[in-house]
Amino acid sequence: MSRRQNPSPISATHSLTSEGPKPSAIDEAAWTGKEHIYVASQWQLMWWRFRRHRMANVGAVFVILFYAVALAVEPIAPYHPDLVDANYSYRPPTTIHFVDAEGRFHLRPFIYGTERERDPRTLSLVFSENTAEVYPIYLLAQGTPYKLWGLIRSDLHIFGLRTEDEKVFLLGADGQGRDVLSRLVYGTRISMSVGLVGVIISAALGLSLGGLSGYFGGTADLVIQRLVEFLRSIPTVPLWMSLSAALPVNWPITRIYFGITIILSLIGWTGLARVVRGRFLSLREEEFVLAARLSGASTMRIILYHMVPSMASHIIAALTLAIPRMILSETSLSFLGLGLRYPAISWGVLLQDAQNVRSVALAPWLLSPGVAVVIAVLSLNFLGDGLRDAADPYGR
Repeated sequence: MSRRQNPSPISATHSLTSEGPKPSAIDEAAWTGKEHIYVASQWQLMWWRFRRHRMANVGAVFVILFYAVALAVEPIAPYHPDLVDANYSYRPPTTIHFVDAEGRFHLRPFIYGTERERDPRTLSLVFSENTAEVYPIYLLAQGTPYKLWGLIRSDLHIFGLRTEDEKVFLLGADGQGRDVLSRLVYGTRISMSVGLVGVIISAALGLSLGGLSGYFGGTADLVIQRLVEFLRSIPTVPLWMSLSAALPVNWPITRIYFGITIILSLIGWTGLARVVRGRFLSLREEEFVLAARLSGASTMRIILYHMVPSMASHIIAALTLAIPRMILSETSLSFLGLGLRYPAISWGVLLQDAQNVRSVALAPWLLSPGVAVVIAVLSLNFLGDGLRDAADPYGR
């Protein structure tokens, strides 16, 4: 009797990779002898799979940079965002030099002085460089005083000039001569925090209402789901506009900020509530939930300590994908003049200067807040996609 020979690991691996579906992290670990993956926790499996998602890693780097800027806008911005100087109205971005007009190389970057003259036809300022005046750019230069987080007094900025006779505008100036880069940096704090705070509020509403709907079912499920369907049936933009227009005009900036955040949160919780409801409908019949119920655990303990942690990875991925929607919502409302208003500074408020086609034609650098919105939204979407894929490390 002939004995059946087992196929070699190499041939088995080749047949699976060439003909079968794409292997999961568990399958690859089995083929390569990485047995430690069988004893790894779900969070470890998520981290290993997330690291292999290149675009998610790139997005995570940009997201970290955006929030780092939001935490330290005062020292990063070279000037105060409301510092007006009519002599620099629509000043183009300053050119940074390392080689002067005589061909000499400088170790420290520098800019030339600015010469201004009026165009006799358009009466607009025309700027040119005066090569006779050289202004080096220094790191940790002293500039406009500020209070970091409202607590620490300082006047150090990451870069700047050690003179008040000239200014450096890396992203140009607006119609009032204000530095666009400084205003863009200050706008990062509000725009990025609106998305984060709004998602936290909507997550609390989505988890609580969606959890109650999926766990109890019956009348609670019927009422909550009809409310979700009603809110999702209303056109989003008109609803935002009507609620934002209801905010009093004389409210201070902080009230308007929290008012806009709450409005976005009250509308944005419905998607997460449906996801949580679907997961709870399947989890409430699991054995560990039944064991917790028989052991005398309360309903809130079962939900918070047993059911929610089991789907924490999916919740994190859903929230990460919800942040860019919040940022776009705030930007849209502020751009239309129904969200945050001056003197608040956000990306949407800054884009109001780009509503005038003539201004954009003369000063295209005013669209830089729009570029920041695109980069932030793409980075958060890439990060959310990576977290969503890593949330199911056993998937193929």
